Amino acid sequence: MQRNTGFSLIELLIALAIIGILAAIAYPSYVDSVRKSNRSDAIGELSDLSVRLQRCYTMYSTFTPEEGRCDIVDLLKTSGGVTSKGGFYVITGSDFDRTTFTLTAAPVSGKTQAKDYSCASFSLDHKGTKIAKNSDGTETTDECW
Repeated sequence: MQRNTGFSLIELLIALAIIGILAAIAYPSYVDSVRKSNRSDAIGELSDLSVRLQRCYTMYSTFTPEEGRCDIVDLLKTSGGVTSKGGFYVITGSDFDRTTFTLTAAPVSGKTQAKDYSCASFSLDHKGTKIAKNSDGTETTDECW
């Protein structure tokens, strides 16, 4: 007498249902973790640009030297901003005068960071003040930096 071995259709459906439930629970956590790790792209680029601006200040005693003297100032003032190395954020500069500046990182639309509503923008100024805001404009610095 030969015994049938293998899985029944019910057993396969139960296994697929369990896998589906686990995936439904795990995927949002995975996406959230990816968004959190991508925030380092903005933080790193803001820090890098701030250091480059400080070098310009050391050389010319101003954050607004003549055009052509400090490439990073020219780039921040004349273009649509600087895209971060990872491509998730665009950094723009504002409040440029002789002794001050503010850099702001905003997510590139269409990328995964555009849905990071809890840390929608990052700012860094000439004093090293770090600010992060959610999509409603409420400060979330402690959570994001």
